[in-house]
Amino acid sequence: MPPDPNPPPGVVCAALAKTFAAAGGATPAVAPMDVRFQAGQTTALVGPSGCGKSTLLRMIAGLETPSTGEVEIGGAAPAEVRRQGGLAVGFQDPSLLPWRSVRGNIALARRLARQRPDPARIDRLIAMVGLGGFADARPGALSGGMRQRAAIARCLVTEPGLLLLDEPFGAVDELTRRQLSQDLPQLWEARGTTTLLVTHSVTEAVRLADRVVVFSPRPAQIAADIAVPLPRPRPAGLEAEDEFRDLVDMVSAALAEAVAAQDRPLAAQ
Repeated sequence: MPPDPNPPPGVVCAALAKTFAAAGGATPAVAPMDVRFQAGQTTALVGPSGCGKSTLLRMIAGLETPSTGEVEIGGAAPAEVRRQGGLAVGFQDPSLLPWRSVRGNIALARRLARQRPDPARIDRLIAMVGLGGFADARPGALSGGMRQRAAIARCLVTEPGLLLLDEPFGAVDELTRRQLSQDLPQLWEARGTTTLLVTHSVTEAVRLADRVVVFSPRPAQIAADIAVPLPRPRPAGLEAEDEFRDLVDMVSAALAEAVAAQDRPLAAQ
């Protein structure tokens, strides 16, 4: 078997921070933080809306320039890893090109990553995400869940070592969201891809992740770092287990405490 072109990397954020300039003054989005994400692990990032989770993810992806600090992905800068096709980013909006078919959208990702065409791999991925029979369909002919499946396939077709997902299931209905979060993680878990997932759903975070990092209200600071020692692959019916519910309660309590601490007067803290 040939060596993996993009082995799963660890991610190191050192003194990483972001402040946005605005007409009314500077707006801090991410407070200086030092955090490491282990190679091959899935980490969920949760926190209040607007706290800076997506900004952190974009800095790790090299799509946002830090105000201070730096990011290293397997010892390299994000821009270099992205040029080599070593990372992929999936957003809540699938952002498929409307004039390209499902197959064409997925193939474009390999071309942009300067990887050779691989029609067989593309067709396998299309089948694996449940879009068999829709390879030649354009996005306008697909449901929201189907478009999101195509977007995930587009992320995975370059075989990235690092997968960054920002609310990837947030734009679909609850039934589809649960199905996607059950089916699709098997595609990146099988390869041991390092995955960072932003989600507003605590249940989803515990279901998918090996670790949940809880952030405070903006500017984002790490309020809690919780291990999720549940078996992999995650079996059906796991959510009914006491250990699962206890972990959901632990993350929910940490999130509530982070918000409450931000609201308390300084003298009361």
